[in-house]
Amino acid sequence: MPPEASFPRDLILSRLASPVGEILIVTDEGEALRALDFHDYAPRMRRLLARGYGERETREGTAPRQVAEALERYFAGDLAALSGLAWRTNGTDFQREVWSALTTIPAGETLTYKGLAQRIGRPAAVRAVGLANGANPIALVAPCHRVIGADGGLTGYGGGLSRKAWLLAHEGAQFKAPHPAR
Repeated sequence: MPPEASFPRDLILSRLASPVGEILIVTDEGEALRALDFHDYAPRMRRLLARGYGERETREGTAPRQVAEALERYFAGDLAALSGLAWRTNGTDFQREVWSALTTIPAGETLTYKGLAQRIGRPAAVRAVGLANGANPIALVAPCHRVIGADGGLTGYGGGLSRKAWLLAHEGAQFKAPHPAR
């Protein structure tokens, strides 16, 4: 079951270097993760934050130790390191159900949108699952990069397809590589 939705008092923005670019981390006053995205997708992250929490300011801060260390361990090869992080997201009950289901896809495995819809008991909701997946505010922790097309190919990813391919390769997952742009 997804964590309960709540409205934080403070939103703290921190940054962390990674092999796939600078990561933006938004936590609340209790150090629960509220958003995680990549620096080149900051406008997308801000839109998702505004949808979940209204137009609010974030203040600069330092990432909570457990969040920074989990991300560093993940990129160093401990693929289960992110699974214990505390997170709270606002969204519809359906979105939070999809985001929670994403956390059940093990590293090194992939699932199709249809498979994800079946996993939550809504086999006809493939498009709705895709939309919820695309609105996931906590990339990597709710690993939306592990959702692929029915043909095994990479489909959209809020952090870009090349980053999705890197993450899946890092985890040892099987997928069809995207064709280079012509």
